[in-house]
Amino acid sequence: MHIYRVSFHNNGKLYQLHAQQVASAQLYGFVEVSGLLFGEHTALVIDPAEDRLRAEFDGVQRLILPMHAIVRIEEVERRGQNKILDIDGSPSNITPFPLPPGDRGKR
Repeated sequence: MHIYRVSFHNNGKLYQLHAQQVASAQLYGFVEVSGLLFGEHTALVIDPAEDRLRAEFDGVQRLILPMHAIVRIEEVERRGQNKILDIDGSPSNITPFPLPPGDRGKR
């Protein structure tokens, strides 16, 4: 079985998903991604980021992504962690510490 890691832009974030199949879509300029792979729910530790992705793509049989949104497609040996990153590469679940109202423009 082939496993692909697909990185693409969506709503200002960088999504990394693992899938079994990647192919040119019938629509010109689009890529079809199907057979999305997620970790098992039977695991003792559940990653909230992957659980969020699982909920977002629940029931999706295939994604049809525009080519310009795709950053890279890699064939990998085993499934890694699916995640959503900010465009600068940091995880999206990190929230900056709020600053007092008077300090916002000084930094």
